[in-house]
Amino acid sequence: MPAAPLLRPIPDDELLINRTFDAPVALVYRVWTRPEFMVRWWGPREFTCPGVTMDFREGGAWRASIRSVADGESHMSGIYREIVPNQRLVFTFRWELEGALDTVITVTFTEKDGKTLQSFHQTPFRSVAERDSHIGGWTECLVKQEAYVEGQAA
Repeated sequence: MPAAPLLRPIPDDELLINRTFDAPVALVYRVWTRPEFMVRWWGPREFTCPGVTMDFREGGAWRASIRSVADGESHMSGIYREIVPNQRLVFTFRWELEGALDTVITVTFTEKDGKTLQSFHQTPFRSVAERDSHIGGWTECLVKQEAYVEGQAA
């Protein structure tokens, strides 16, 4: 049975973004699993993703870069902790910067009436301001994901 999205109040050190996709769970899940899919949508609106590498297995590492004209290139990486096909992904996320904090991202996928509810959860953040600085970027990234997924589903 698919994991249900978080239904509790979210503490100040957590970020939660729920999106509904007009696409089957298998497709929404799949775009998280292969570099050639992720480069199509990873990063905020004004960013491209020049590269993603993945060892997509529990304990495997991933690394991605995003680039914009205004901000240049940034790199992030992590380790896959849990992979339950079409249900749940858990992986660490860390900006490759001095003093960056390791966070944990959990993405769950739930089918409902032929659509997919994707729940994106990230924690911990050092402050509300740090958490809030990620809301816009992740929201824009997930909007790009939605457009890509729904284009593939059509």
